[in-house]
Amino acid sequence: MKRAQLARMIDHTLLKPEATPQQIEQLCEEALTYHFATVCVNPVYVPLAAEKLRGSDVGVCTVVGFPLGATPTAVKVCETQLAIAEGAGEIDMVLPIGLLKAGEDEAVKGDIAAVAAVCHAEDAHLKVIIEAALLTDEEKVRACRLAKEAGADFVKTSTGFARSGAKVEDVALMRRTVGPEMGVKAAGGIHTYEEAMAMIEAGATRIGASRSLQIIAGAEP
Repeated sequence: MKRAQLARMIDHTLLKPEATPQQIEQLCEEALTYHFATVCVNPVYVPLAAEKLRGSDVGVCTVVGFPLGATPTAVKVCETQLAIAEGAGEIDMVLPIGLLKAGEDEAVKGDIAAVAAVCHAEDAHLKVIIEAALLTDEEKVRACRLAKEAGADFVKTSTGFARSGAKVEDVALMRRTVGPEMGVKAAGGIHTYEEAMAMIEAGATRIGASRSLQIIAGAEP
């Protein structure tokens, strides 16, 4: 895959709790240089990223209910509203993992739908993080179906904060579950061009990575 094409599939990510404003500015400069799809930053840095990227082809992505998914729906809605008002165009929310595992599907679906409604009212996209490392295959399928039914635009494998991140078999399962029209984002532990391409071949349409520069270095110029 050509470098420019691959770059447009990558969310250039820095979600470490110790990330500084200076590091976020560097992240944005790198994204501008290589034309990544977005930078993915913690909510406190959305205004800074939006200012640095204004007028460019690089979007701003942030996280909601992160990394546990265990905040009330009303809080996720508030986080989403504020993030969009401050310049985010993509929201990566964590679904309520414990409720999913308990079989409380309507509560999970309602949580996602509430955030999706806010996003779509403002022309923002919603990605739902299912945290695949904590789920059985049956739960992964159920999570993806609920996200789709609730109106999400993508399902996403991982926060990057669980015991493992993206796996090819999870991406393939998620793609089979949501069908061809919905986005699938692979994130967590993707470090090389070969790893990224394996995820894409399995069905990923977006890659979340902090090693974006290393990944695209392996692509054709």
